[in-house]
Amino acid sequence: MKVSKKKSFLLLLTLLLTLSMAISACSGNNSKSNQSESTGKTNNSAATAETNVAGTETDIDTSKEVRLKMVMLGAKPADSQKVYDEINKKLKEKINATVEVEYLDWADWSQKYPIKFAANEDFDLIYTSNWAFYNDQATKGGFLELTEDLLKKYAPVAKANIPEVNWDQAKVNGKIYMIPNNHMEVVDKLSLIREDLRQKYNLPEVNSLESFATYLKTIAKNEKGVTAYSDAAGNGVVWHDLDLQTLFQLNNWRLLNYAVPIAFKADDPTGKLFNVIETPEYKDLLNYYKDLADNGVWPKNIINNKADIWPQVKSGKVSMITQNLLTLASNMAEAKRENANVNLKIVTLSPNAKTSAAIATQNGMGIHATSKNPERALMALDLFQNNKEIHDLVLLGIAGEHYKPEGDDKYSAGPMAANYGGYSTWGFNSNINRENLDTPKEALDMLNELKSRVYHYPLEKFVFDDTNVKNEISNINNVMIRYNAPLEYGAIENTNEGYAQLAKQLKTAGLEKVQQEMQSQIDAFLAAQ
Repeated sequence: MKVSKKKSFLLLLTLLLTLSMAISACSGNNSKSNQSESTGKTNNSAATAETNVAGTETDIDTSKEVRLKMVMLGAKPADSQKVYDEINKKLKEKINATVEVEYLDWADWSQKYPIKFAANEDFDLIYTSNWAFYNDQATKGGFLELTEDLLKKYAPVAKANIPEVNWDQAKVNGKIYMIPNNHMEVVDKLSLIREDLRQKYNLPEVNSLESFATYLKTIAKNEKGVTAYSDAAGNGVVWHDLDLQTLFQLNNWRLLNYAVPIAFKADDPTGKLFNVIETPEYKDLLNYYKDLADNGVWPKNIINNKADIWPQVKSGKVSMITQNLLTLASNMAEAKRENANVNLKIVTLSPNAKTSAAIATQNGMGIHATSKNPERALMALDLFQNNKEIHDLVLLGIAGEHYKPEGDDKYSAGPMAANYGGYSTWGFNSNINRENLDTPKEALDMLNELKSRVYHYPLEKFVFDDTNVKNEISNINNVMIRYNAPLEYGAIENTNEGYAQLAKQLKTAGLEKVQQEMQSQIDAFLAAQ
């Protein structure tokens, strides 16, 4: 049969289109394969997801360049701009975005953080956690809700890699408002002491409240120019790090809200709540602290102090610091780099306590509810947490300068290590974190020992909804800062009178109502298990 010229042209056009589509498909598959290999991913779904976050999928429009503003906690590192210039090159290439960082200094972050939301300032990303306003701002509408659809499209690697239990722990009223931590952490507090001074005065090993008091009082009495203990007490924190050792860890108690002195015993299956202030352990601790204050262990103006303590310890002006183990290990490594003869030691005051693993909201990142570019912000978070190249940059700085890569998963300090770090990069912690080879062996041994006895308790996944008692919690927080802080630091001459005033003010602030609300929610939670 004779075919017309018009039909012949149409057949040829169809063949050309078909061939073009086939070539395009092959090219696309090769592109995804190359990206998957470059990330070192072996999981096909995760590798495919990473091409999504790189903005290569046709349903994500990254043609418009955007500048994101990110708010982090801590002092601005000297080489911040240098590091973020490198980060921005990668972000620009992958999602056509750059990021500008604002730092809220440790001395005043707790005051400035809520103001940023209340004033509806223009920012896109912000560090958050269960101790840094996560629940509070989530219930107030400060964070963007991260729905399943948003996560799958714009943060697919995080969605695939973070365990479901972590997502569940990040829920507030059944909704997710942060990309949570994806890295197992031990959150118990320990202390780093001047071991040279302990040995100088032939003091017993520091491993109890008694031996700790002996160490502190001896330093205060004999070491002129050295403060035995100091704390950034003026930062508005209700329970300072020493409290967490001497009261909560020692007795295996857990708090539901750090602003409220209501706790439960970790191993109590009934979840029975009690008022910490009414316990004999708390009253005994007040006398313990008063004795330390009367012996000049800490400065008389400690409740107004906002300064970072670690630089003072490193310079020899303060004899100890309390923090989590990995922070203390990093402090020790830093001190040894600067002075090989320094003699510091990590000690615990609660050697028999049940160890707690951090819940997912211990560290994380949220997106401002009024962000102008929430999709691109979410894509950036996915890269910060899960793209190896960018993850290393934001956590450790520039390779060869701030850190030295040691294989694929370890690192050691670089010559300019002191110029980067010290702020809340923990918000990006994930299972691709590098291990620090400079971590002292004793710290690693202690970490392994702590991990071996991590205790998972019945209320570990419980999240308190404070919607019905927000005002009361705010009032209680103010009372604790105003009355409990000076009482604990021995600034009240008559401890009994100070205690009575604290108990009275807490009752007026609505402590009983908050306890009843907490208990009601716990009972419902346990009944549903």
